Amino acid sequence: MSYSGKVTVGGPADVHELTRLIISKVAVGPMENNAYLLRCRQTGEQLLIDAADEPGTLLRLIGDDGITAVLTTHRHPDHWQALAPVVRATGARTYAGRLDAEGIPVPTDVLLDDRDTLTIGDCRFTARHLTGHTPGSIVLVYDDPDGHPHIFTGDCLFPGGVGNTRGDARAFASLLHDVETKLFGELPDETWVYPGHGDDTTLGAERPHLEEWRERGW
Repeated sequence: MSYSGKVTVGGPADVHELTRLIISKVAVGPMENNAYLLRCRQTGEQLLIDAADEPGTLLRLIGDDGITAVLTTHRHPDHWQALAPVVRATGARTYAGRLDAEGIPVPTDVLLDDRDTLTIGDCRFTARHLTGHTPGSIVLVYDDPDGHPHIFTGDCLFPGGVGNTRGDARAFASLLHDVETKLFGELPDETWVYPGHGDDTTLGAERPHLEEWRERGW
């Protein structure tokens, strides 16, 4: 079956199989967060993005091979409720944006800055620091050598707009600027977007609406 990116809490993972990387997406409650397990085909090493909730669900997804690392995209509590039990069970190294790490109650082993790289097996990822939803949100970019890029955007970019900036005009302007320059400005329309909640999208599907987002202010 082809990958759709549509998952529901309590339902099965949806699996996106790339040439060198396998991406498994699962939804966990109670806030319908997405968590992503990335597996290097060559080595079997795994990275978990956002141990949001339901540690049992996430540990079953991870399986007996464990994980090398777990990345928390940002400091909001709905994205790290299962982080402590997952780290205890797997011994994984923890990664987060430098400016958000203090808001995550599990110590961060590796502080990420803009354009830092993270390697899992033979797969290389680049961190992009976007400010506005939180001070230190991290988007993870996988530039597939055999295809188009894939980006894991946390709560910075969704189908239909950027992440919530709670009516703060300055935060909205900052987030929209970073999304425009660091994502839309550098990556092609084919880039697949995996957000922190809800369905996937592509940069091409969202690009025509950037001016609309700017005008509405959210």
